[in-house]
Parts: sequence; C-alpha cells; structure tokens
Amino acid sequence: MLILISILLLFVTALALLVLRITRPEFRFAWLAALSGTVLAWLTVLLWQTQLPSSITLPAWQPASLFAASPGLSADGLAWPYAFALATLAAAILLTSSVREDFPNPLVWAVEISVCGIGLMAVTAANPLTLALVWAALDLLELVVMLRASKDSGTSERAVIAFSTRAAGIILLLLANAIGAAAGKPVDFSSAPPQAGLLLLAAAGLRLGVLPLHLPYRSESSLRRGLETMLRLTAAASSLILLARIPTASLESPVTPLLLILSAVAAVYGGWMWMRAPDELTGLPYWMIGLASLATASALFGNPTGTASWGIALILSGGALFVSSLQQTWLNRALWIGAWALSSLPLSLTAAGWQNNTSGWGFFLPLFLTAQAFIMAGFVRHAMRPSTRAPLSTQPVWAKMVYPAGIGLLLLIQFILGFAGWDGAFAIGAIPAAIAASLLTLGLLWAAPRFPFLNPVRAHWIQPTVTSRLDQFYQNLWVFYRWLGRLTQSISNVLEGDGGIMWTLLFLIFFVLLITQRKP
Repeated sequence: MLILISILLLFVTALALLVLRITRPEFRFAWLAALSGTVLAWLTVLLWQTQLPSSITLPAWQPASLFAASPGLSADGLAWPYAFALATLAAAILLTSSVREDFPNPLVWAVEISVCGIGLMAVTAANPLTLALVWAALDLLELVVMLRASKDSGTSERAVIAFSTRAAGIILLLLANAIGAAAGKPVDFSSAPPQAGLLLLAAAGLRLGVLPLHLPYRSESSLRRGLETMLRLTAAASSLILLARIPTASLESPVTPLLLILSAVAAVYGGWMWMRAPDELTGLPYWMIGLASLATASALFGNPTGTASWGIALILSGGALFVSSLQQTWLNRALWIGAWALSSLPLSLTAAGWQNNTSGWGFFLPLFLTAQAFIMAGFVRHAMRPSTRAPLSTQPVWAKMVYPAGIGLLLLIQFILGFAGWDGAFAIGAIPAAIAASLLTLGLLWAAPRFPFLNPVRAHWIQPTVTSRLDQFYQNLWVFYRWLGRLTQSISNVLEGDGGIMWTLLFLIFFVLLITQRKP
C-alpha cells in the first residue's frame, strides 16, 4: 500500500501545481507546496523498508487468453534503492531550483514531480507488461517536453529519433514477454528462457545506448539543470532496473562473450568522452553510457546487485553533479563523495559492482576498470568547478541555506546506502579491482595537466556543441533513411497521381508478358 501512497502523493502534488498555475497564477507558495509534497513522498518511500518485500496486483485484464498477467507493482531490496534515489533526486532538484534563472516555474516543477512518479512505477514494475506501459508513458512525456523545448528542427528531429529508438526497446520487451509465455514460463521477471533473457537485455541496452553503442539524444535543452536531468536519469533508471531483474541463467548463451565485448567498447568510449567533455552537462549522455555499460557488464557477469549499484550511483552521484550550478569551495569539495561512491572500494555505494566478477570472463575486467577510472577522473574534474560560475554568496540568504541542502541530500544518501538499506549495502567487494581502478584514476588526474590529449576537447568558452564521429555516423544513417522516405513518397505520388492508372496498366502488361514467356 505504501507504494501506491508514494506514487499518488507525487501525482496529486503535480496536479495541484497545475491547478494553481491555471486558477491562481500569482500564488506565491507554489514552491513550498511542490517541495512539501515531494518530501512527504520521499518519507513514504523511506518507510517502504518496513514492508519489504511488498507487491500490488491490479485486477486481471480481459480477455485472459490475451493478457496472461495483469499490471502490478513490486518492491524488494533492489527496487527500493532505485525508488529512494529517484525521490531524493526530485527533492534535490526542487531545493536547488531556488537559485536558477527560471525560478519560480510551477509548470516545470509539476512535470518533474510527475516524471518522478512515473519513475517509481517503472522501478517497481512486477512484469514486462507493466514496464512496457510505464516506458511508453515516460517516452511520450519526454517527447512532448523536448519538442516544446527545442529551438530548431534539428533538435526536434533528434527527439523523434530518440523516441523511435526507445519504442524499439518496448517492442523487444513485449517480444520477450511473448516468447516467455509461449515457453510456458511465468510472465514476470522471476524466470525467463534464454531467448527471452537476451531480448530483455537487448531492450534495456537499446534504450540506454549501450547495445548497440549509440547516442539516443544530445543534451541541448534550456532546462538542462532541472527537468532534463530528471528526465534523463529517470529514463536510465527505468531501463537499468530491468538489467537487475533478468535471471542470470537466461543470459548464459554462446553470444555472451560478444555482448561483453560490445559492453566493454561502450564503457571505454563513454568513459573517455565523459572525461574529456568540456562540462558535465555536455557529457551527460556519455556519463549514462559509461555507467550503463558497467551495469550491463555486471548483469552479464551474473551480479544483479552490482548492476543495481552502478545504476544507483548513476542517479545519485550524477544528480549531485548535474544540479550544481554555483561556485562554492566547500560544496565542490563535498562532491568528491560522489567519486568515492564510484570507486567500488569497501563500504562504498558501488562496492558490490565487481563482486564475484573477477572470475569466469575476468579477462574483460581490465577494460571495464579502465572505463571506471575514466568515469571517476571525469567526475573529479567536473566537480572542480571553474571560477567563471556565479558564486553562491550572491544569492539571497534563504537560497544560501536551501541550495546546499539539495546537493548535500544527494551526497548523504549515497554515503548511507553504502552501509545500510538494501541488498548491496555493507559490501566489501573485489578489493584488488577497486584499488586498481582507484590507482588508475589518480594516475589520470596526475597526467591530465601534463598531457594535452587528456584534457577537454575544447575550452569552456567555445561553441557549446560538437559532433562526434559516432554521432555523425548515426546522423548519416538518418539522412539515408530520409532519402529512402522521399524516394518512396515520390513513387507513391506517381502511382496515385493522374498517371496512376497508366502505370498500373503498364505493370499489368509487363506481368502478363512475364507469365506468358514462362509457358512451355
């Protein structure tokens, strides 16, 4: 029941903000109302701990022959930290919004809170049908937001491409569900045949940009610090939870080494591009690809707890970095907690990341540790804020207290989750792997000022966007697709125009001649 209470609190708060925006646009306490509802929902998610595991099943859909399982929600030791991380992120975004230029903005807050509510439904989805419905709702909401925020046709086109890619992930998820039902397996995440398990992995990898490696979007919205961060990280969490749900036995396949190779390439590429990104917001897509690849590797290694640890770090550590917009020395130093959470050292948030992963396919481990070092080095570099940012001291007195509280909340929760609260807490992990990644990170930080190729691809004051070779490759594919579309449309116009009957008769004559020539 607490699951529904948390979700309803978020949606009711969002609805109240919309009503106030329409009926009383001059209402002065919209931010307090949004923050109060979000914090209350955050507290109820914390109380899930008293009822774990818990589940809610909705009434069966009809006909039963078509819907073998009805939508349902389930919370356990892997779903709860994801839900808690998303609720924490929503509260932190509202707290830090007090220093942004668009403050106050009740409409944006309502969307952010709604996204959090959808995210809670995604991470607690009990079966593929529920997850597919939530994915569709989240994708549609993201498409509307990005189209409204886009300033040119190119940005709108990329939003549509990202939507199409994620729609393909939904199709793979439903196909895996159909294969599982045809094999007589339960239509949930507790058991899946090998074919369905690989399809589930492909569905999550496609939506995350890992399998195959691609950039599903580029961070260009004007709402990057708040709404876009909430959208991106929630979308990632909704796919990462699927990786943690896939039964290990269903991933045992001859193609597993190939999938590990692809994941390693994506991890190294994402980590390298993240480390060399000019700023953290530009590097957000690479941050997600890098950590999602590490989560995919943990899933292939048969370590669902490790998968969840990388996913939670993606939300909490990344959230603390992405919502930070002002210069303050002590806050910048506090962000180093995020680097510690990424280190997989004992008792850190990601300590379970390489647990039981150093055997079997362990010869892939050096590549993943290299990618981890890239990600950590990039995090430290982005946490060391440039002095060109506005200082916190210029803000009002109340904002000076509220803004640090938002960032501190994200840092505190990732510190606490390293010790208690979920299946991966208080883990020692693979100490040699953690030490190797940490030493390599220190080496990268030492070498960065001395070797130009380790520095950002451009200075902070140069043009805000740059096209990578990978992005250019997929843009060329899209150009080819549009050319095929124009060709098809031209043929259709010819056949449906005034000369359509003539072309039809001509094709009919050719067809008759072809048949008559084959007669003996």
